[in-house]
Amino acid sequence: TTKSVCVCVCVCGGGGVMYWCLELQEQQCFESKKMYFLSLQEIVLVEGSRVFESWKRPPPPVFMEYFFFNVTNVDEILKGAKPIVTQVGPYTYREYRYKDNVTMVENGTMVSAYNTKSFVFLLEKSVGDPTVDNITTVNIPAWAAMNKAKISFFRSSMLNMWMNSLRTGLFTTRTVHELLWGYEDSLLVKISTTNREVEKDFGLMIKKNGSNDGEFVFHTGEQNYLDYGRVKTWKGQRQLTFWSTNESNSIAGSDGSAFHPLLNKDERIYIFTPDLCRTIYMDFEKDVVVKGIPAYRFTPPSSVLASKEENPANEGFCVTSNECLGTGVLKVSPCRKGAPVVASFPHFYLGEDKYIDAIGGMSPQREHHQTFLDLNPTTGIIVRANKRAQVNILVGRVVGFPKTKNLTETIFPVMFLNESVEIDDASAMRVQKLLLITKLVSNFPLFIVGLGGIMLMIFIVLLFRAHKQKVRSLITTSLLPNSAANK
Repeated sequence: TTKSVCVCVCVCGGGGVMYWCLELQEQQCFESKKMYFLSLQEIVLVEGSRVFESWKRPPPPVFMEYFFFNVTNVDEILKGAKPIVTQVGPYTYREYRYKDNVTMVENGTMVSAYNTKSFVFLLEKSVGDPTVDNITTVNIPAWAAMNKAKISFFRSSMLNMWMNSLRTGLFTTRTVHELLWGYEDSLLVKISTTNREVEKDFGLMIKKNGSNDGEFVFHTGEQNYLDYGRVKTWKGQRQLTFWSTNESNSIAGSDGSAFHPLLNKDERIYIFTPDLCRTIYMDFEKDVVVKGIPAYRFTPPSSVLASKEENPANEGFCVTSNECLGTGVLKVSPCRKGAPVVASFPHFYLGEDKYIDAIGGMSPQREHHQTFLDLNPTTGIIVRANKRAQVNILVGRVVGFPKTKNLTETIFPVMFLNESVEIDDASAMRVQKLLLITKLVSNFPLFIVGLGGIMLMIFIVLLFRAHKQKVRSLITTSLLPNSAANK
C-alpha cells in the first residue's frame, strides 16, 4: 500500500540520514578545522595570496593628527613658575603607506620590505594653516646641545657663549610646519662648524615624509599561521642595542600592520615600534563591532610604561641606574642621539599624577588618549585602530648653564599624535562575505544533523501510525467470522 511504501521510504531515509548524522557529528570538528586551514592558506605573505596586495598597499585611508602644546607663560617659567600650556590642533594629514622593495628571501619563507610613508596636509580636517600658525614650545635643539655639553666644562662654556651671541633661548616660537618638517636652526649651524655630524636643520618629522624606517624581514606565515606578519629582523638585527637587558632589546611581534588569524582573548599582542625604539604589548579589553564586523579590542596595559618598582621587567629601559623615570613615561634618548626626549601617552594618560600635576593644561582622558587595536579574531584583519603617543622633553637645571638655574626637573610636553585608521566600506563588505562563508561551511554539519533529527521524528511518527493501523486491521479481521456466523 501507499502507506507501507511511505513507511519504507522513511525507514530507509531516516536510517540513512541518522547514519550520516553520526558520521557528521564525528567529522564536524574536522571539517571546521579544514575550513580554517583552507582560510589560513589564503592569509600568508606570498604572491597570489588573498592578503598580499592589501598588505603591500593597504586600501583603508590612514590619518595622522598632530596636537601641539602652546606655552603661555614663558617668562614665569624661567623664574621657577609652573608651566601652563594650551592644546592646539589637530593639524591633519592623509598618510599614504606602502611596502617598498618587497622581496621574497630565505627560499620564500620570509619577505623583506621597507615601510614607506608620505603625508599630505588636509586643511578641511585641521584647525588652521600649519605654515601660518605659530607655537611656542621648548627649544629642543638647545636642550639637546646643553644635555651633551654638560659633561665638559670647555664645551658648556663654548655653548653658553654661542647661545648668548645668537640670543638662543630655552623656548622658541615657530610655525607648526617648521616644528614638524624642519627649519634651519642658528645654534645647530654654529655647532656644525666644529662637528660635521651635527645637522643644521631640526624638525620632529624631518626626513620622514616619503621615507622609511629601514629594512624589515617578516615571516610569511606559510609554515605556521601564528608567525604571519611577525618581524624577524629590523635593519639586519634580531636584537636592539639601545637598552641594558636582552628582554628590553627584543624585537617581537609584528610591525603593527598584520596580525595572525584565529586570535583568542587570552593572548598578548606584541608590536615592534621603531618610533619608541622598543617592543610594546597589548591585552584584550572588550568585544566591539565595526561596520558589522565583530572584533576584539586590544589596548596597552599600564605595565607597558610602568616604573621598575611596579614592573621589574622595565628596569632594562632605564638609561642608567640613576635615570629611571616613573610610571607612564619612557626616556628614549639612547635612540635619539642623546637628546632628552621622553615618550608617553597623550596628556600622560596612564602616568603618575606628578607628571600630570607638573604642567597646567593636562587632562588625560581614556576616550581621547588611549591607544587601541580592533582586530577581527577569525582573520586577524585590523578593522579600526588609534595609535596615540606624546613627545616630551626632559627640562631642568643643567650644570654650567645659568639660564636654567630657576628650573626644576620637569617632563615638558611638546606635542602628541593620533594615527588612526578604519576599514573602508568595500573592504568591510569583503570581510563580511568571507566571515559568512566560513560560518555557513563550518555550521553545515550541524544543519545536516538537525535535518536528520527532524526526519527521524517523522519516521518514528509514521512508524507508530503504521503499527497502530496494523493492530486495528488485525482486530477487525478477527471479528469478521463471528459476525458472519451470527447472520
